[in-house]
Amino acid sequence: MTFDEKTTLQQLSDPAKQRQAFSLVVQEYSEQLYWKIRKLVVTHDDANDVLQNVFIKAWLNIDEFQGKSKLSTWLYRIAVNESLDFLRKQKSQRSMSADEDISVANRLLADDYFNGDEAQALLQEAIALLPDVQRTVFTLRYFDEMKYSEISKILGTSEGALKASYHLAVKKITDFFNQHD
Repeated sequence: MTFDEKTTLQQLSDPAKQRQAFSLVVQEYSEQLYWKIRKLVVTHDDANDVLQNVFIKAWLNIDEFQGKSKLSTWLYRIAVNESLDFLRKQKSQRSMSADEDISVANRLLADDYFNGDEAQALLQEAIALLPDVQRTVFTLRYFDEMKYSEISKILGTSEGALKASYHLAVKKITDFFNQHD
């Protein structure tokens, strides 16, 4: 059975069918949201935690979804915001504990769910060093190959600002690799 967004949205507004319809939403979008989140927060366990938060937030706010965008866009916006919130919390926790000196690359290489090589781990480390907005824009554009117009809808930022963020991110990543040669 294929997922029909229009029917699902109608069922989400019917209290008798809401739980079953939301279950279909979770089933339909879990994997793609997981991978989008994973590219931002890096590790498997963190991505799973953020994904759970995304669906909790979506469930609690489903009555506020107005249908002005696709359901996937709305969920993706929640996922990006939850990922950024997670990264901010993680950054403030790390600044409080001085003994947390394990690099992103080393954490990735130790992650059982990471199947990349050292170069990919270093790329993730370079991306992790970017400011949150640049990291998000770079990830959406580079890995997800999203158009600036799509990213603009998700982040609520002008395309010009997104292009500037992306090019700054590319320059910083290039500089990172030049320093690690």
